[in-house]
Amino acid sequence: MSEKNEYDLLYAKSLEEPEKFWGSQAKDLEWLKPPKKVMSESIDSSRVWFPDGETNLSYLCIDQHIKNGFGDETAIIYDSAVQNKVEKFTYNEVLDKVSRLAGGLQKLGVKKGDTVIIYMPMIPQAVFSILACARIGAIHSVVFGGFAPNELALRIDDARPKVVISATVGIEVNKIIPYVPILKKAIEKASHKPEAAILYDRKVENTPLSDISFVDYHKLQEESTPAAPVSLKADHPSYILYTSGTTGKPKGVVRDTGGYAVALNFSMKYIYGVKPGDVFWAASDVGWVVGHSYIVYAPMIYRATTVLYEGKPVKTPDPGAFWRIISQHKVNVMFTAPTAFRAIKKEDPSGKFLHKYDISTLRFQFLAGERCDESTLKWSQKMLKIPVVDHWWQTESGWPIASNFMGLEPHKTKTGSAGKAVPGYFLTIVDEKGREVGANQEGYVCLKPPMPPGFALTLWGNNERFVKSYFTRFKGYYFSGDSGYVDEDGYIFITGRVDDVINVAGHRLSTASMEEAIALHPAVAECAVVAKQDRLKGELPIAMVVLKPESQKEVDTIEQQLTQKVRESVGPIASLKEVVVVLRLPKTRSGKVLRRILRTLVNGKSYQVPSTIEDPAVIPEIVECLKKSN
Repeated sequence: MSEKNEYDLLYAKSLEEPEKFWGSQAKDLEWLKPPKKVMSESIDSSRVWFPDGETNLSYLCIDQHIKNGFGDETAIIYDSAVQNKVEKFTYNEVLDKVSRLAGGLQKLGVKKGDTVIIYMPMIPQAVFSILACARIGAIHSVVFGGFAPNELALRIDDARPKVVISATVGIEVNKIIPYVPILKKAIEKASHKPEAAILYDRKVENTPLSDISFVDYHKLQEESTPAAPVSLKADHPSYILYTSGTTGKPKGVVRDTGGYAVALNFSMKYIYGVKPGDVFWAASDVGWVVGHSYIVYAPMIYRATTVLYEGKPVKTPDPGAFWRIISQHKVNVMFTAPTAFRAIKKEDPSGKFLHKYDISTLRFQFLAGERCDESTLKWSQKMLKIPVVDHWWQTESGWPIASNFMGLEPHKTKTGSAGKAVPGYFLTIVDEKGREVGANQEGYVCLKPPMPPGFALTLWGNNERFVKSYFTRFKGYYFSGDSGYVDEDGYIFITGRVDDVINVAGHRLSTASMEEAIALHPAVAECAVVAKQDRLKGELPIAMVVLKPESQKEVDTIEQQLTQKVRESVGPIASLKEVVVVLRLPKTRSGKVLRRILRTLVNGKSYQVPSTIEDPAVIPEIVECLKKSN
């Protein structure tokens, strides 16, 4: 079968015969009660998958593998670069820790349908807590460790957890973040008061605990009777994951159980090309959707060893951190954000640190989380000499929407493309009036309901907001919030968030195209283009640029070259006349550039420090650079 036919037949079958297609995929899972029905009737945008089936994500991640004779295989590799520590856990060991913690939660009164907030760093206990909740049917909501008290309080009030699980500290590069004071303030601020707070003592430094009552994590786990997995309906909510809302109130995306498991299992086989027993590493955080899907659930369901990394791509201790992990743990498939590779490229453009390690076990490198620029993609391909796959998805989808398929014979890659639509997704591009457009015509990236398994069920406690947020802009479609186009061969190009389109004298220009041109300059390490308000033309682009260390003395020349480069690449209408050199860009902890705060800063408006920012100190740095530029 040719590669075109292999993918095309799979994709066509998923849309034309979804019941038969997903029914077949569901048979690859071990159900506690196998479904007889594949899907319910579609109601609005929603569809319940496997409505009469029952399963449990904790059972799928742990018990089934032990039952099938793999209990002594390594399930989790914990690699803490910030503590210079490695721990490995077999499925048998994970079962003991998870089942006892689950029993402890039950002892505290947590039952099926209750919510639990997990506020922890990248440590094994975070994964154990996630799986312990899933084991007893509690709905977990992981909040990234280190989030400010106000943001944590908002999530406590929205999720209304019976229990919060936390740790004493988080460890960053050269600093310790005490979690207890943050948690204490958050609980004080919140209207809803959890019945208990469980604290894992990392024994890193003395933490004052006298002001607030905690349940000791170690003691609770050790003294509790192991809990068996609870059989759950396929549509039982597995977790709430908060994503930023435009109103300032976070949106709690709700994921199901059975459909999610089927989708993740499918993705590991067909998209990521993973084999059971492989080592899979998603260099993300359990606080994000990538961490939920591809640090915890997907690899563990599929029986791939998952790597849990506490560290950074650089400075823990050097730009060779990723290569050291791949070499030491014999990683077969990896997934990270393009910004991680940009950081490594900036520090080690020639790959000196890479050449110190044997990374021959690595078969595929996946990138996602933000648009991958051509410069970073080509550098990654040159350095790794393996397929580097840019793919696209969202918190709401829970798994990829567009990709290349390493489990099939892969497509030819096209630079700038996130690949083709994943089976189950009817992806289309529409214009301002919601009309589908032809090949190579840029517009709004939409999905035609109903959605495949694993897609968000709703928003926690607010289905009306769910419909309004995603299904009202274009009637009959889910609107992704992104702009893009599909070429004549079915390749999908995501050009950026709709918010990142600049209107210059009536001409709609994508910031992504300007960033692409700027990033190709050899002196540029990173860049972001945002809109600056202009009385004459409405908006003008302004480029914020981070230069490589060796280029710092040639700022004036580089600025002129970048202006000319954008003019040649995008056209004179782009009117890029302002380039501001900054030391670094504001980013989330997952590596996304915070363009919204940049737009606020360049327009001189008052701002609030975003809760998702990795280092708030970057904002005054940028303000100072803008003053000097003016």
